[in-house]
Amino acid sequence: MPVWLALIDPISKLLDRLIPDPDARAKAQLELVKEENAQALQELQIAAQADANQVEVNKVEAANENLFISGWRPAVGWCCALAFAYSFVIQPLLAFAISNSTGTEAILPDFDMDALNTVLFGMLGISTLRTVEKVRGVKK
Repeated sequence: MPVWLALIDPISKLLDRLIPDPDARAKAQLELVKEENAQALQELQIAAQADANQVEVNKVEAANENLFISGWRPAVGWCCALAFAYSFVIQPLLAFAISNSTGTEAILPDFDMDALNTVLFGMLGISTLRTVEKVRGVKK
């Protein structure tokens, strides 16, 4: 939380003491709220500009002919897909086959699915939003 937000309540109480006239106090509090809103708007504009700048960088990266620059997103997607396939299909079937053929319990490596879920669901969420934009004709 920005420091100025934490100061609003104490400043309002101070205004109550310093400005006994209710109309003048209301005007001072209105100015305080206007300043708060102006600063909040400025923070939002800065964040929006940073997001817009990142979108431009992403466009340049995606259009690059070099696979090491434009291919990292698909590579991450494929890694997540392969890890899911291993964890939920290949590993159980392989463990079953090894256990049945050797008579011993198969100990196979596991992936950290929590971390993979975070990455994959983030990518899927972004892809879903992009698809919605295309369907609605917002972005082309």
